[in-house]
Amino acid sequence: MGVRKRLAAEKRKEDLKSTAVAKLVNVPTSPRKMRVVADLVRGKEVMQALNILKYNAKAPAARLEKLLQSAIVNWETKSGDKIDEGKVYVKSIQVDSARMLKRLRPAPQGRGYRVRKRSNHVTIILDNVANRPQAAKAEAPVAEEAK
Repeated sequence: MGVRKRLAAEKRKEDLKSTAVAKLVNVPTSPRKMRVVADLVRGKEVMQALNILKYNAKAPAARLEKLLQSAIVNWETKSGDKIDEGKVYVKSIQVDSARMLKRLRPAPQGRGYRVRKRSNHVTIILDNVANRPQAAKAEAPVAEEAK
């Protein structure tokens, strides 16, 4: 392995030490519906994200809330301390399409229409607020001052 690849691999390993990951596989909800809810919590502080998911009326919110709680437990196990207010945020949340069940629905004149029952995979990564990129910190106060 070359030097550049080894350094990149070591950097990825260091990044994984400070993050916690939780995955949800084969969720029987379409990815499009899940992404609407996932966009609400991306980049938010963990406790704020939990409140958003708890009081959201959409069906995928309950599954995402459970996944976020799993990620929190993973974080506490990995770091060894409890999550304090404002110290951990949702670094990324990714919704990918999964298997698709294909069914036939009866249609007029002896035909059959195809029904595609979609499902998805969700991955949440939590990180410390101290590791947040500086660009996000700098943009937030400027946007508030402009209002």
